[in-house]
Amino acid sequence: MSQPEIAHSPLESSNALRRYDDIRQLIANPQNPTPLVRLNRLGPAVPGHLYLKLEWFNPFGSIKDRTAFYLLKGLQARGQLDGKAIVEPSSGNTGIALAALAALLGTKLTVTIPDGVPDEKKILLRMLGAEVWATPDDLCPINHPKDGAIALAHSFVEGAATKDRYVMPNQYENPDNVAAHFETTGPEIWNQTEGRIEYFFAGYGTCGTITGVGRYLKQQNPKIQVIAIEPQKGHRIPGLKNLQEAKTPAILDRSVIDHVIRIDDTPAYAMTKRLFREEGLIVGPSTGAIVQAAIEFLTGKSGVAVAISPDSGFKYASFFADILGNEGLPAD
Repeated sequence: MSQPEIAHSPLESSNALRRYDDIRQLIANPQNPTPLVRLNRLGPAVPGHLYLKLEWFNPFGSIKDRTAFYLLKGLQARGQLDGKAIVEPSSGNTGIALAALAALLGTKLTVTIPDGVPDEKKILLRMLGAEVWATPDDLCPINHPKDGAIALAHSFVEGAATKDRYVMPNQYENPDNVAAHFETTGPEIWNQTEGRIEYFFAGYGTCGTITGVGRYLKQQNPKIQVIAIEPQKGHRIPGLKNLQEAKTPAILDRSVIDHVIRIDDTPAYAMTKRLFREEGLIVGPSTGAIVQAAIEFLTGKSGVAVAISPDSGFKYASFFADILGNEGLPAD
C-alpha cells in the first residue's frame, strides 16, 4: 500500500534558533540585537564599564545595514523606487548594504565614492553588482573629498538627462536614517544595559546614529550624556567626518549632544591596533577613534558606557598594511 504524501513546508523563522527565511531578517532589531562586549584590558583608569556595540555582526558588515534597510523601506512606502535605479554617495558601508538589498529587489545601484576609500570596499560593491564611480579628491576642492561624491550623486538626480531615471535615498538628509537608530539601535542599547547606561559614544559621519540613538536615550533618561567623536581636519579615518571641513549633514540634531571630542589619526590607529591585540576585536579604524575618545573622556568617571563599533577591520587590510610597515616581518 502506498504511503500518503507528506506536505513539505519550510521551517519557520526563529530568532532563538538563528533560522531565517531571508538575509534581511539578520539586520539587527530590538528582538535580535547586535552584541555588547565589555572591554576588559583597555583603559585601566576607567573605574566604570565600557562596552562596545559590535555593529559588524549585521549581515553586510556594518551599522549601515540598519540605515540602508530603512532608506529603501521608506522609498518603497512612498512609491519613489518604482521603475527607477538608485544612486547614493557613500564611503563604502552604506553602499555595500544598499547594493546587497538592491540586488534582492532586482534594482540597479550606482555608488559614488571618494577615491581614497579602501579598495576592499570598492571590490565588494562591484561583487554585489553595483556600478562604482570613484570621485577624485579634487572634484570638490573647497570641502572634504566626501562632498565630491555627494555632489556627483546629486548630478544624477538633478541632471536633465538622468533625473527621471534615478532616485537618491540621501542618507545625509533623509530622516529615515535617524528613524533606523531611534527605532532599533537606541532601544537595543537601553534594553541590553537594563537602563543603566550613563554615557553613549558615536562618531560624526552621516550623523544618523548619534541623532537617532541620542534622541531615544535622552527620552528614556535626560541625564545620559551623548558624546560625539570628530576626527581632526585632513584625517584618514574612513567613515568619520570633520564638520569644519565637510558639509554638516542636515539630519544632525546638536541638541542631543553633550560633548564633542576631536581625535588625531595616530592615537586612533594605535587604539585600533590595541583592540586587535589586547581584546581580540577585529575592528575598523573608526572604532579605534571612538574608543580612544571614550577612554579619554571616562578617565576617573564611573558608570556604564556604550561606544559604537561601526564595522570590522576586514575591509581595511590595505590601510592597516601601511600602518604596520615592516612590523612582524622576518629580519633580513
